[in-house]
Amino acid sequence: MSSTELPGVRSASEASSQVGAVHVAEGEQLRTAVLPGLELAVRSRPPVRTDLPPALFVHGLGGSSTNWSDLMVQLEDTVDGEAVDLPGFGWSPPPADRDYSVTALARAVIRHLDAADRGPVHLFGNSLGGAVSTRVAAVRPDLVRTLTLISPALPELRVQKSAVPTALLAVPGMAALFLRLTRGLTAEARTRGVTQLCYGDPSRVTPEGFAHAVAEMERRMALPYFWEAMTRSSRGIVDAYTLGGQHGLWRQAQRVLAPTLLVYGGRDQLVSYRMARKAAAAFRGSRLLSLPEAGHVAMMEYPEVVAGAFRDLLHDTARDTPDAQDVRDQDVRDSDDDGRG
Repeated sequence: MSSTELPGVRSASEASSQVGAVHVAEGEQLRTAVLPGLELAVRSRPPVRTDLPPALFVHGLGGSSTNWSDLMVQLEDTVDGEAVDLPGFGWSPPPADRDYSVTALARAVIRHLDAADRGPVHLFGNSLGGAVSTRVAAVRPDLVRTLTLISPALPELRVQKSAVPTALLAVPGMAALFLRLTRGLTAEARTRGVTQLCYGDPSRVTPEGFAHAVAEMERRMALPYFWEAMTRSSRGIVDAYTLGGQHGLWRQAQRVLAPTLLVYGGRDQLVSYRMARKAAAAFRGSRLLSLPEAGHVAMMEYPEVVAGAFRDLLHDTARDTPDAQDVRDQDVRDSDDDGRG
């Protein structure tokens, strides 16, 4: 159900007017997209070529755009990538209306894509970002070329025990209780707990990456809206789980037209691995990448494997387009002509 601020790649600090200092990995840029009632921090890597198709990466609960830094490096020669900080997370301030529902977050992504005129994009989502991306792809198919979902937070009837604390944040008063119970925990202890929860193999985190994650945890905890963003977003996930009819996430998954890649980790403690088969059946014509050793954030643990699977999707999708078929048919005709000559 959630992902959180996790160790990323090597980064350099620069001053910011917000609490703490922003970390931008080598080769990345960070800007702010300003819309009425909404400001979104957008992390990007300059494309290696000007003709690369656009991509947008959407993080999970408690996470930020830095969760995608490793995968963006792997795909810098394949897509023109941007990763957004959802409202209230990363370096994006809370939304003016304080609405953290899945629908509101999807609306924020749609507004950003419309304003930037970057669609259709290759859309990636992890955890909560997977639910948001599913909704975007269902209601605005014109904005999505392909959809890649990594441990998407789609409704489960039997939630794993390790995911219960996140769900409990949605209960009124629980955030204050959690705050009292964890008041003595250091940023390092919190980060270590999050890493053990979200990674299939926490030893894959480098000491440098862990240090950056601790610093980010300290910064996030100092923000006055930290717990509000966490609790209202958790409530938004729970509310989305209870929606039925055409607004239900599984129903919307069935409406997605974009070619879809699903990535599930065998050691995921937050989204059950058993949901992979249901997701594969729900998203028409989807393909499934199962990573037995991965946890909740496969794009951080195995970015090169996820990148390879996306390239396969991209290659096969391009091969199946009408234009590509026309080119292949012309190649056959040319070959026949050469043979007769």
